[in-house]
Amino acid sequence: MNKQKKVTFRNPWSWIPTLYFAEGLPYVAVMTVSVIMYKRFGLSNTEIALYTSWLYLPWVIKPFWSPFVDILKTKRWWIVTMQLLIGAGLAGVAFTLPTPFYLQASLAFFWLMAFSSATHDIAADGFYMLALDDSQQSFFVGIRSTFYRLASITGQGLLIILAGFLEKSTGRIPFAWSITFFILAGLFLLFFVYHRFVLPYPAADSGKTAHTFKDVMAEFGNTFKSFFTKKGIGLAIAFMLLYRLSESMLIKLASPFLLDSREVGGLGLSTSEVGITYGTVGVISLTLGGIIGGIVASRNGLKKWLWPMALTITLPHAAYLLLAFYQPESFLWVNAAVATEQFGYGFGFTAYMLYLIYFSQGEHKTAHYSICTGFMALGMMLPGMAAGWIQEQLGYQHFFVFIMLAAIPTLLLIPFMKIDPDFGRSKKEADR
Repeated sequence: MNKQKKVTFRNPWSWIPTLYFAEGLPYVAVMTVSVIMYKRFGLSNTEIALYTSWLYLPWVIKPFWSPFVDILKTKRWWIVTMQLLIGAGLAGVAFTLPTPFYLQASLAFFWLMAFSSATHDIAADGFYMLALDDSQQSFFVGIRSTFYRLASITGQGLLIILAGFLEKSTGRIPFAWSITFFILAGLFLLFFVYHRFVLPYPAADSGKTAHTFKDVMAEFGNTFKSFFTKKGIGLAIAFMLLYRLSESMLIKLASPFLLDSREVGGLGLSTSEVGITYGTVGVISLTLGGIIGGIVASRNGLKKWLWPMALTITLPHAAYLLLAFYQPESFLWVNAAVATEQFGYGFGFTAYMLYLIYFSQGEHKTAHYSICTGFMALGMMLPGMAAGWIQEQLGYQHFFVFIMLAAIPTLLLIPFMKIDPDFGRSKKEADR
């Protein structure tokens, strides 16, 4: 143990890919896989959207306990401990799915996973900054994002395809999903063991502070005070809450829409087909949209691309509207529509993330960015809770019309946004 602690540096390739793959999987399991699973178990869209939207709460309130991850123990300790708890949560879901009380029990374990995953996010991002120097951080930022996206493809794609195969081959839906979550639990046990021995012990990751608890709490209060007294805070919060308003509702009903029978307005896809369409083709398109969005934003800055990106994240929702009205039989057309919407989401989401970084600038920028992401999660949680009820009242066709109309508040805010024209542009472009 003492000998292992002397290893203050390891090749980042030995732990960054696995760390960020492990960061992405539980979020996908909680936010997306749970929606598809509960739909296959026969829950209504109202119940699914309400219950799973509550699972956003840990990410909403994450800023309130993130300072304690800094002062209690080390980031390394938090990472491996949370991976063990995430594995326990996944195993708990797997054990309870075949039981009569599966809903209450599985939601409780999803809550455990959500809190553990949010805490893991804090620790992993902090560890990344402590274990690498500035040049290494810049080099590996794309690597970590890539493996986070691969986790999304694995969770939303491969695992859903596996669950669908098990459903079809066994004819037992609870058993199929139980096996799927057991596999995930086993994977996290491997992550725990691997990172327990492979993660380095950076000297900066001491988990100690020179301040008293009273000083820490005072600084904690000053951080929040400085955030909520920023110039333009009201408009900024409105933008954070509304920019993804339509997407927050669409994302909760996209998979149920693909799974629901044609008689009730859905497309009647199988579980495996949803894994291919939404979890694989969709995630790849989302990733490509984000990459291209980052490239163009670095050339001309956030201010110039805010309008195009805001339109791009909302107008492609019409793809689902067309699917609902025409209900095409062709699997190719369904994939094309989902890919179009997800590409627009990835491209348009770039402006949102850049704005969070822009508004977080100044003193306490790390803490302020964490608060911004809390508002981002709140903007997903609250509309998502009502999405299922709205859809069941309107039907899928009119629900997607409502989704299009929900983009209007964001578009009304944009003319009032004050953004530095050079923000987001690369130094080379800004010097021209």
